[in-house]
Amino acid sequence: MSDLSVVGLRKAFGNHVVLSGFDLSVAHGECVVLIGASGSGKSTVLRCVNLLETVDDGVIRLGGDDVTDPRADPDAVRARMGIVFQSYNLFPHLRVLDNITLAPVRVHGVARAAAERAAREMLDRVGLADKASARPDELSGGQQQRVAIARALVNSPELMLLDEVTSALDPELVGEVLELLVDLKRDGMTMLLATHEMAFAKQVADRVCFLHGGRVHEEGPPSELLVAPREDRTRQFLSRFVSL
Repeated sequence: MSDLSVVGLRKAFGNHVVLSGFDLSVAHGECVVLIGASGSGKSTVLRCVNLLETVDDGVIRLGGDDVTDPRADPDAVRARMGIVFQSYNLFPHLRVLDNITLAPVRVHGVARAAAERAAREMLDRVGLADKASARPDELSGGQQQRVAIARALVNSPELMLLDEVTSALDPELVGEVLELLVDLKRDGMTMLLATHEMAFAKQVADRVCFLHGGRVHEEGPPSELLVAPREDRTRQFLSRFVSL
């Protein structure tokens, strides 16, 4: 059974159609990576799935539930997902621990003691147990991104959405975030990622989807799609990357 199913998704901004007849499924425990040129709709897909963008047409199902049904509560839907962006979006004036507990306490009504206990467990999981009292500006970029991932994980989401989570990092910091995502994949977390870093996609993905023309133009295991793509447009896109 698919954790996520997207059928016939359409999204336009004014006269500019970004997604048109977009279909995608992500199985339970699968890590699917979206690649494509800038403007191909990778981030728009994630924002539509999380209902941060209004869907013009199509159906998105999470665990079998139609989250695009007008009767669906967007906040309840978002509570079932974790989303992490390129920018860490941490509150600079709050401690790491407070950044992670803010939503559970303020939005979900979790008791502070329970929220802090869960946050400390999550910080330990991402290797930052000793940074609970630190401010974000006291952390490296890789550490801040791991805090952002911990914040998304603390509510035990069914699905993780990750949008270019390594693109703002120095190259030497990418590895620590990649290692964390590999650990999450090993633990069975269902993930949908957008990235422009092909080496990153090759290491973490079960399946890679190349977006072009508002749709999935080609998809397959990274060992196939990134090495010997079938479609000319996919080959043209990948030709700009010297080494994978």
